[in-house]
Amino acid sequence: MSNPENIVVTATTELFGKKDPTAVDRWFASDYTQHSALAADGPDALHQLVAGLGDDFRYDPARVIADGALVALHGTYYGFGPDPLVGFDIFRVDANGKLAEHWDALTPLVSGTVSGRSQTDGPAEVTELDKTEANRALVTEFAQKVLVGADYSVLTDYISTETYDQHNPEAADGLDGFGAAAATWASQGKNLVYKKVHKVIAEGDFVLLQSEGEFGDPAAYYDLFRVGGGKIVEHWDVIAPIPAELPHTNGLF
Repeated sequence: MSNPENIVVTATTELFGKKDPTAVDRWFASDYTQHSALAADGPDALHQLVAGLGDDFRYDPARVIADGALVALHGTYYGFGPDPLVGFDIFRVDANGKLAEHWDALTPLVSGTVSGRSQTDGPAEVTELDKTEANRALVTEFAQKVLVGADYSVLTDYISTETYDQHNPEAADGLDGFGAAAATWASQGKNLVYKKVHKVIAEGDFVLLQSEGEFGDPAAYYDLFRVGGGKIVEHWDVIAPIPAELPHTNGLF
């Protein structure tokens, strides 16, 4: 099995579906590098984490985006704590077909969202593979000009004015919905500040950004966009605080 997507899906299904710690021995590199705030570095720490999962633990996958050696998962964890958590996970698969590196971000599952959409529902199948690079370029430029550059005057160059389905639990659909949510956050001292885009993972009509910035406090942004007709038409995200201390020295990014 040499396909990175198949490797990651198989490994995580064995880990989090079957709760089988021995999957670490089969699928993870001996120098596995951890960036999560939930686990220490190396395969032994992951082995211990999986071995400690309770009977109530489960993972509900929503979508998979594969881009070369990087594979991103979007889904919901139950039993990682008292409340369900929506998360993005990014894995890097090495040349030997082993999971060699991992990044993630988690946020509480919200039952009553402003848009009425859940944090994970919506299209899941990757389409328009021939437009991957065009969509990557569109979202990358949007990230630099609008998110990092904070030039909202060009917003409609990138986001559709006809359809913009929103899955952030505090924002309504459309550009007006996003604007209203941003104004509310600003009134709470939580301006959307993007300082650096660390990764752009693209496959077909889906593009995932992993970014660093501030949302009142230092924050990790994971923004998943779906592109249609040359414009962004749908958005899912996780905004997670960056802890002051991590259980390793690898950083969150």
